[in-house]
Amino acid sequence: MSNLSVSHLTNSVLRHELATFFARDRSTTAGLLARLAEFDARKLYLPAGYPSMYAYCVGEFALPEGPAYTRIRVARAARRFPTILEAIEDGRLHLSTVVLLAPHLTEANAAELLRAAERKGKAEVEQLLAARFPRPDMPARIEAIAPVAPLECFRQLMPASVVGIPTESTESRSQSSVPSPVTVATMTLPAAAPSAPTPTVPAPTGDRVRVTPLAPQRHGIQFTVDQATLDLLRDVQALLGHRVRSGDLATVFHRALLVLKRELERQKFAATDEPRPGRPRSADSRHIPAEVKRAVWERDQGRCTYVSETGHRCEERSGVQFDHIDAYARGGAATVTTIRLRCRAHNQYDAERTFGAEFMRQKRLAAAGVGDIASTAARQSSPAPSPARGNRPARTARPAPPAACADRSATWPRSAGTRPPQGSAAAS
Repeated sequence: MSNLSVSHLTNSVLRHELATFFARDRSTTAGLLARLAEFDARKLYLPAGYPSMYAYCVGEFALPEGPAYTRIRVARAARRFPTILEAIEDGRLHLSTVVLLAPHLTEANAAELLRAAERKGKAEVEQLLAARFPRPDMPARIEAIAPVAPLECFRQLMPASVVGIPTESTESRSQSSVPSPVTVATMTLPAAAPSAPTPTVPAPTGDRVRVTPLAPQRHGIQFTVDQATLDLLRDVQALLGHRVRSGDLATVFHRALLVLKRELERQKFAATDEPRPGRPRSADSRHIPAEVKRAVWERDQGRCTYVSETGHRCEERSGVQFDHIDAYARGGAATVTTIRLRCRAHNQYDAERTFGAEFMRQKRLAAAGVGDIASTAARQSSPAPSPARGNRPARTARPAPPAACADRSATWPRSAGTRPPQGSAAAS
């Protein structure tokens, strides 16, 4: 059977094989980098008719510009410090973090710096480098931009940094300099939570935001706005007047986020500085009292509470929902002990495990109106009923959940639409 056919694999076998292939991929990557470094050192791309290792990888193997650049940078760093290859093979380092580390590696600090970066993500390594090699704040400025060609961001990969092995000083300058402005607004903000790594978005493409750690507790932010947003910013700066020095962008941005955060927290879990006693609600109501929302949000730290069999807790914080642990259809009350936070994906995952994937798919289609369209089309294509009284077509019964679910309580996502059939489990 083909190695690419995997639909027949059981869940446990698929999980094991995925881990095996990841380990094999790391080993293959380390071997490829070792050979790439040696090929580059011997300049074998020249007799092959290419002016650089970069051109050889792109032309001979049709490797995209980005991956070609990354592999060459890592291969050259690994030739200077061979322990990089061992760390990549073991999964302790990955290519993107080595690219970040390479300009800062010296004979004196390589061992310690590589060890400090082990098993860290890209954002964590950027924080590490910002703490050890701080850079000055980015200037706050606003300027109009012109459309950027798709391959403009790869111009730096060409001869200066890839054709010849760059010197340490060249690499340091290329890493420490502020990127060419491709955004309307740039500013520097202090970090709000030192313990939490700041997520970093890749190089700018279109209207993406770029967050760059510059120094301990300092981050540069670049983003693009339209004319209406720029006009709004000018109005806010004018209204603030002398309260904000020279209309400082970072201060305006910080104040605006504080106002927005308070409003979103009030909407999401009724956050308030002066909580009031809740009003009595009907026992049959799906309403979750504000005091329960506040307590649950604080207890669960605004994060999905799903925990896997191996003990891994879901890290999703965006779009989390208040979910009944004890099914609402079975009398589950909305109390602090019976409400939890779940992300949308795990809310639906629990429902599919309980009611079946196909049943939940039909409910989502019905909630989106697709089911009504399908039913109407089916009625129109069926033979017309007899005009005799009492001969009307029977109403189609609503599908019931599998019997195996009878003893389980589960979530019933709001996206599923109506409540489940009588006797089935449901939650918010």
